[in-house]
Amino acid sequence: MPDYLPFDPNPRTPSRKPPPKSIDSQFHVLGPVERYPVRPGAAYQMPTATWEAALRVHKALGIERGIIVQTTTYGADHSVVLDGLAAMGPNYKACANALVFAQRDDAYLAKLNDAGVGGARFSFRKELGAVLSDSDYERAIARISELGWYAKFQPEKDGIVANLDKIASLKVPVLIDHMGRPDPTLGKNDPNLRAVLDLLSKGNFWVMLSLGEKTSRKGPPWDDVVPIAQAYLEAAPDRCVWASDWPHPVSVVQPPNDADLLELLYRYAPDDALLEKILVTNPAKLFGFS
Repeated sequence: MPDYLPFDPNPRTPSRKPPPKSIDSQFHVLGPVERYPVRPGAAYQMPTATWEAALRVHKALGIERGIIVQTTTYGADHSVVLDGLAAMGPNYKACANALVFAQRDDAYLAKLNDAGVGGARFSFRKELGAVLSDSDYERAIARISELGWYAKFQPEKDGIVANLDKIASLKVPVLIDHMGRPDPTLGKNDPNLRAVLDLLSKGNFWVMLSLGEKTSRKGPPWDDVVPIAQAYLEAAPDRCVWASDWPHPVSVVQPPNDADLLELLYRYAPDDALLEKILVTNPAKLFGFS
């Protein structure tokens, strides 16, 4: 496995604190490896990023709540998520990896649900080794509907358009990760941008304003991704959420300080009322926070 760079261990305080009860809609917990071994065939292994470290980042940022998202590193074994939820308390919920539907039984799904898992993340990226067969995918979507969960989709490297046929007709709540991975150099003509805007018009689709630092082609301060996020906010201000994506898996350049990413969001949404929606109201509705 290649070596990937770790998160910045010294999160600074952002230029201004986010609203009370702000939610980080995606972060991951990884390791330590001696307690949580990487599954056979995993595409990557990240440096250790414990729930304790995640809490330190959130405390520095002023984030009070969050969603632990199970990585493909562990696949259907959600031990790290279950332990994190038990330790972090009621301000934290989680999103499963969709492999759980093919590899675990209903009793395990019930255990996840009772612990605070409310959705499942799907990937069609074969290099990650976590892609469901068509029949398993159909069964997974049916179970998500029965459980009252949301479905979450990780875009391909070249964007969300490659798999529109699998997601466009879904009726459950759907969250598109990482702004659909658009290409900022294409501007409003980018097919991924247009595809996400079309999905947002359906009413049950949401978009996660995350990974701006990797989506950007210009580098810091990532000016070229601001119009993309603002296009989504204009189209669906009540169905946009934000995520740090800490600890920034598969980073081949040093990840930024997480305060930089929160401040990038402030540029997407300079209006306080809109920021409140993105960080508090919208994710609370999607994820089931009171």
